[in-house]
Amino acid sequence: MDTGYVVESIEEKCIAEYLKISLLEVEELDLIEYLHYLREAFIYNCSQTEEGREYLRNAKRLEQTSPDRKKLRETFNKQA
Repeated sequence: MDTGYVVESIEEKCIAEYLKISLLEVEELDLIEYLHYLREAFIYNCSQTEEGREYLRNAKRLEQTSPDRKKLRETFNKQA
């Protein structure tokens, strides 16, 4: 739903809810911790719905750099 408004602190809110800390405590995290917890919170939030889990499965598949040869053999040997 597009309201025309942008929530500027959505990442901080996401981290605060995930860690159960205040927004002020999120501001005190160093950059590495902040990015780590942002990633963790995003993955956790996505894993709560089937649509989110599908998104995560697709994201994982797209970041692969080498083929899953075993899975390919299983798939294509069935078709032969």
